[in-house]
Amino acid sequence: MTTIVSFVVVIGVLILIHEWGHFVVARLAGVGVERFSIGFGPVLLRWHGHNTEYCLSAVPMGGYVKMMGEENPLEGGGPAAYDPTKAFAMKPLWARFLIVFAGPGMNFVLAAVIFAAMLMILGRPVLPAVVGKVAPESPAARAGVETGDRVTAFGGRPVANWEDLGRAINAADGREGQVVVERDGRSLTLSLAPRRTSVSDLFGDKKEAWDIGAGPLLTPHVSTVTPGSPAERAGVKAGDTVLAVAGQPEYTPEDLTQAIQKRPAEPFTMTVERDGRRLDLTVRADRVKERGPGGKEIEVGRIGIGIDTKTAVTYVRANPVVAVGQGIAQTWNMTALTATGLWKLVTRQIDSSNIGGPIQIATEAGRQARQGLAALAFFTAVISVNLAVLNLLPVPMLDGGHLCFFVIEAVLGRPLSLKKREAAQQVGFVLLMLLMVYALYNDLMRLDIKLPR
Repeated sequence: MTTIVSFVVVIGVLILIHEWGHFVVARLAGVGVERFSIGFGPVLLRWHGHNTEYCLSAVPMGGYVKMMGEENPLEGGGPAAYDPTKAFAMKPLWARFLIVFAGPGMNFVLAAVIFAAMLMILGRPVLPAVVGKVAPESPAARAGVETGDRVTAFGGRPVANWEDLGRAINAADGREGQVVVERDGRSLTLSLAPRRTSVSDLFGDKKEAWDIGAGPLLTPHVSTVTPGSPAERAGVKAGDTVLAVAGQPEYTPEDLTQAIQKRPAEPFTMTVERDGRRLDLTVRADRVKERGPGGKEIEVGRIGIGIDTKTAVTYVRANPVVAVGQGIAQTWNMTALTATGLWKLVTRQIDSSNIGGPIQIATEAGRQARQGLAALAFFTAVISVNLAVLNLLPVPMLDGGHLCFFVIEAVLGRPLSLKKREAAQQVGFVLLMLLMVYALYNDLMRLDIKLPR
């Protein structure tokens, strides 16, 4: 029930905001709106406002705003059955462009508003500048930095959290600087020069960054244990603090996850701390398949635990002006990330099996809802950006297809013929239907429902 309700709420909000953008700008441009509908198909609920019928329809997978005179009646040779001053097709090109762009535009605005509100109300999470893992032969190791050190300054810049340290390292641009750390109640000053290193982004692509070879200390903490899982059979309990896997210290939840994943169906010793005692437990991970970087299917180990952190993460709230700026920046970054993902799908750098549909969205919406309202709000913002970017693709039937027609009209000095536009719309409809069927197929395959190939 949580999954269904969360899905309906998320999709409903996104559709409402999208269509409301079309509706408001159309009204401002003097275009008559005959119907404002959330959903398609049979009408469940309708009411009449000022010259507009508002509908709630049975299929909640979209919506539409029906405007007066969307097609030019003169092309068909017949008289207009409406006031031409309120006809969409009779409005200037710039007005029609803005009306169509307003739908995805409002989805961008919604995402920015959610991001900004979260920064103002909850703040952004920041980690304490306490050193965890120090890589051998790294700049930090050579300088004498040790696990447990608290960094208070780097290169003359004060450091209050790990985010500050990252900014100070980038500002040094490889130059040697003084790092001040607190250790056992003493303040030590060490000399350290950041190094160039390669890091992987979300898609597995390599990019260069400055690094000192040390990570934050985020002690992995077992929050949940799945009944009947390898972890439960080994004696792992909720509340255990994980210290090491196969004798290797684990300083972050990410380190612990990776250490388990690379041991599918392999027994290993997991060292935990419980009630002040150290215990060595033998665990054999299950072998499961999942999507790795680039969408390739790989085998990984899973033991059935939820991982939290005992580190005191603090939240830094932003004032309204800063929050709005950061919300816009975060929306832009998410837009660029979405566009990059789409390009990699089209160019087959990412496997097409990563394409998801309504079932995947519903499943993820339910999962986020169970984590709390903030997680669901963030998920809504991410999906809102995805919806905006997808709608701007130059595919007939989508807003981007209409915008493409307007660009052609601006170049030619006249619109394409109605016949050509209708043919393009039919092609676009077929393409969208094929994509929706494929996305649904992928969703069902993720649920391990056996379908004929």
